[in-house]
Amino acid sequence: MEHYTVDQAATLLSLHVKTVRAYVRDGRLKAVKIGKQYRIARDDLEAFTGLSLAPPRTQRHAEASTVVHVDGIDRAGMDRVSTMLLASLGSQPTGVRAEVVYDEERGRLKVIILGDLEATAQALRLIDRLIKQ
Repeated sequence: MEHYTVDQAATLLSLHVKTVRAYVRDGRLKAVKIGKQYRIARDDLEAFTGLSLAPPRTQRHAEASTVVHVDGIDRAGMDRVSTMLLASLGSQPTGVRAEVVYDEERGRLKVIILGDLEATAQALRLIDRLIKQ
């Protein structure tokens, strides 16, 4: 059985989220509370609207999981790369997350990047430029 969040139900019904929440709280629209959020069964939403709802189409979304290893980098180089990368990602919503791990004993920097393809590609280009300096 398919369930919708309040946001998804509001989108399907072309209503404001607050309106759908009010319908749920008033008991006009049946829903189950899971944690702090409501879930509305497809059958209940169809009964409420009197319409048959087409299953939601999933938008295509691609994401990259990338691990970059940089060997032979000293602490100062690691600081520069990690500071510039994280500042670049934090300055605007990019759809990418990064974690930086440094093994000082081996002089190895590991950067883990997760996110959409274009933002990940931009982060990789930045890392490439920074380690070549």
